[in-house]
Amino acid sequence: MCVRSRRLGLYRERVTSDPRLVHIVDDVPALDGRSDSELTMVVVLDGFLDAGNAAARAAQHLVDASDASVVATFDVDQFHDYRARRPPMSFVRDHYEAYDAPRLVVRLLADAAGAPFLLLQGPEPDNRWEAFCRAVLEVVERFGVTRVVGMGAVPMAVPHTRPIAITHHANQPELLTGESPWRGELRVPSSAQALLEVRLGEWGHPAMGFVAHIPHYLAQMDYPQASAALLEQVEIAGRLMVDLSGLRAEAEDREAEITRYLSTNEEIADVVAALERQYDAFERAEEEGSSLLAADQPLPTGEEIGQQFEQFLAGLDGPNEDES
Repeated sequence: MCVRSRRLGLYRERVTSDPRLVHIVDDVPALDGRSDSELTMVVVLDGFLDAGNAAARAAQHLVDASDASVVATFDVDQFHDYRARRPPMSFVRDHYEAYDAPRLVVRLLADAAGAPFLLLQGPEPDNRWEAFCRAVLEVVERFGVTRVVGMGAVPMAVPHTRPIAITHHANQPELLTGESPWRGELRVPSSAQALLEVRLGEWGHPAMGFVAHIPHYLAQMDYPQASAALLEQVEIAGRLMVDLSGLRAEAEDREAEITRYLSTNEEIADVVAALERQYDAFERAEEEGSSLLAADQPLPTGEEIGQQFEQFLAGLDGPNEDES
């Protein structure tokens, strides 16, 4: 407890968070009285970096698997653009009710072995990213978080019939648990979650993350295969134990559903086959140390994939009643 207090004092000297942005529960016996000095905080911010709903579904799996209690609440009014992302509410006959207010919170959970960890979840802030990072730092310092692990997912021109690729990233080289598939520098759109990893590194706190590569044609539907793949990485990096049996069963059902649909839709199956050829050519090139640009293996364009998108999703949502 004295080490945490000293670290908190150092934090206050170098950066001051607006106290109105986050409310932290004062008394959390499960954390304040623990003997283990390590504590992981998993971060999942919805709204941008989550193709296939992979990270959000993974976060929900963690919540469903444990008793959860909220230990910190962010003032979402300071971060959320309500006109850009209007929260849903119900209109019942002649009145409004059941307003689903956005929530940005930190929950205390326990893994399959009973070890505590934190989950920061909610909509990605639309503004005040730097202030948000400072508020998260206050949570990290207050509870003595020793590592932050983020999850995300991006759409890629990859087939669902091949293993899910994961991009590993971290603010300290020794935190990386896998090789990066990328070479050189990529300029990508930023996110609050990515900025948080950068700022935590500048403030001396270990942070890492994993981004799953989701097939373009599945990016707008739940893809639990990727959720399970992300949680497998979180287990390793966060030193947690997660029961993935239910999620894997859900993934198998989704895989069977996709396979049935592709068997009756030749055009979409052709797109997947082209992606398979390109993927396999890339893999061979990597093994041989040659160019990643495979000759005579045209990659389907985003437009070609997009032309089949709505038909594909409609087929999954509403199968033909005549099919057995």
